[in-house]
Amino acid sequence: MKLATTTSDFHDYTHSQTECLGYIREAGFRYADYSFGLDRAHRMGVYAENYEAYFHEVSTAADRLGIRLVQAHSPMGTPLTDPDGSFLADTIRCVDACGAWGIPNLVVHSGYTRGLDRQQTLIANKAFFAPILERAEKYGVNILVENFNIMCVPGLYWIDNATDLRVLIDLVDHPLFHAVWDAGHANLQEMPQDEELRILGSHVRALHIQDNRGDTDSHLLPFLGTMSMDALMNGLKDIGYNGYFTFEVGGIFTPPDKKRPFEKDTRLQKAPLALKRAAEGYLYELGRCVLEAYGCFEE
Repeated sequence: MKLATTTSDFHDYTHSQTECLGYIREAGFRYADYSFGLDRAHRMGVYAENYEAYFHEVSTAADRLGIRLVQAHSPMGTPLTDPDGSFLADTIRCVDACGAWGIPNLVVHSGYTRGLDRQQTLIANKAFFAPILERAEKYGVNILVENFNIMCVPGLYWIDNATDLRVLIDLVDHPLFHAVWDAGHANLQEMPQDEELRILGSHVRALHIQDNRGDTDSHLLPFLGTMSMDALMNGLKDIGYNGYFTFEVGGIFTPPDKKRPFEKDTRLQKAPLALKRAAEGYLYELGRCVLEAYGCFEE
């Protein structure tokens, strides 16, 4: 497997996605996941008026850096409550960007809303994904749905386990509709990851590697939480997974807005960029160690 990580690793430090790619490549990664959330939050990048020129800018930067975009993550939102269709349009723009950049896999979260039971939620999601898949057919981009972190809210259903994820995939029944497996979200469930992965089998086309302590979706570095890396790796081996081993670790350093404030002096409210860059290099070495332990590391 080849190591990858997300441009969102550096979204606390810069709004330039190409600068994020530079830091990722500096750390050793040759493959990256483009996170569209930053673009949507600031109506920039792929959502700017000159978005086609931006497509070219990112392609040029990736070629210059020697880094390849191999998957992407569409923005988070509430797709089942989208009265004007703007969220759907923004998601479809992500498909166009993936087509322009040759990205084979785009993660799109399923939707949920109060008042819908399990079956109604599945049917509503099938309708949401239909136009996205229609656009994906133009480029041959896989649309990957994710296992959510667990939520126990009365009257609210969402897809947080492999069984329901497989039911949705079978219901949609499209050759470009598959799964991304979030290891940290799976760690919040009781079922071992190897068993869950076998339910999805060849539908697993990408990964989000992160950890937690079994209580909240904290996106920690692997080995800082309670996730069994061996269960994960054995499950991936069992299903013959040969895609990218992609990190989605937001918990290397606590975000500034999650810390207790001290308005008098904020010079260390956020970890310095130099430390973040060093930590990114450590993330790469951690991934290398994991894959080498199972004899599957590829440059």
